[in-house]
Amino acid sequence: MFERIRRLVIKEFLAIFRDPASRMVVTIPPLVQLLVFSFAATLEVRNAGLGIYNEDGGLFGRELVARFCSVPVTFSRIVPCESLDDVREALDTQRVLAVVHVPQDFSRELQSGQTPTVQVLLDGRRSNAAMVVQGYIGRIIAQFAQERMTTNENRRTRSPQLVSVTRVWFNENLHPLWSSVPALLGILTNLVALLVTSLSVARERELGTFDQLLVSPLRPGEILVGKAVPAFVVAYVEGGLMVAVAVTIFGIPFRGSLLLLAAALFVFLLAIVGIGLWISSLAATQQQALLGSFTYMVPAVLLSGFATPVENIHPAIRWISDIDPLRYMVAINRMMFLENPTPDVVLPYVWPLIPIAVFTLVSAAWLFRHRLE
Repeated sequence: MFERIRRLVIKEFLAIFRDPASRMVVTIPPLVQLLVFSFAATLEVRNAGLGIYNEDGGLFGRELVARFCSVPVTFSRIVPCESLDDVREALDTQRVLAVVHVPQDFSRELQSGQTPTVQVLLDGRRSNAAMVVQGYIGRIIAQFAQERMTTNENRRTRSPQLVSVTRVWFNENLHPLWSSVPALLGILTNLVALLVTSLSVARERELGTFDQLLVSPLRPGEILVGKAVPAFVVAYVEGGLMVAVAVTIFGIPFRGSLLLLAAALFVFLLAIVGIGLWISSLAATQQQALLGSFTYMVPAVLLSGFATPVENIHPAIRWISDIDPLRYMVAINRMMFLENPTPDVVLPYVWPLIPIAVFTLVSAAWLFRHRLE
């Protein structure tokens, strides 16, 4: 019995490593994903944008602002805001994750022993990162207040108190589902389109019916379109159904435009179908197609900003997220559900999808024809 098992084990190892494509899938992707996980999978918030709305011209107000400017690892981009309109614009466009509002007479009230307040505005669309940043800001304010208290005790004057008031935009209760479910819609539509497309050609090859397609009157381009359209339609319809489920079952508000979301989803799925056809053209079997899809999906999800902000990713590999279609769809979904964005806010996330879609579709068509030859 053990001898039969030993021979079967050897046979399976030979089957895995005999095929060059299988060898590559088994060895290279885990190493690449390990590097990506190490740099991107962190619950820390780094390189976040912080808005400063300082209405106080006094010494203590400037000193508090300087505290936030002195932590470049956490807040690498300080955005000064001159008005409430600037605050709204910075949060709406996701230039910042939080805004610290230092009110008028902050220095005077602090110096006279009163209790001034500091308002903190958070972007609730990214609830996990917002809660982490809230803790960072709270510690900085608490440390500032403690130092002022120690200084006044040394001077034997009345110790002032400092209170921070936090207000969350878009997701007032920082409900995790309000942030995760819209992002999951992009991930799941990505997965559906990718799997259906990548398995299509590989399934034909595995069943032996692909040769019948080649001798049919259909041209290679027509075969490609015929494989792409069903996957696109299925993913598009399921995307609409998932939006309805998110609103009706999970109770997540949809505040944006369905037309804008439909247009963005259309371009996004074109890019994903191109990637699926690319994988399907390379895969000889359905197993290889599944492995190829998995190899793409793991880093795509990780680099999309689904769990951690894109700013956390190491600069050496952050450029990869710029060509990740899922990154833009996750941001668009969150905007559509949790705010009512205007087209000029959404379009900067749609435009990058267009060249990505063109490149993936054109390269998939070329690769498909090349493999037929």
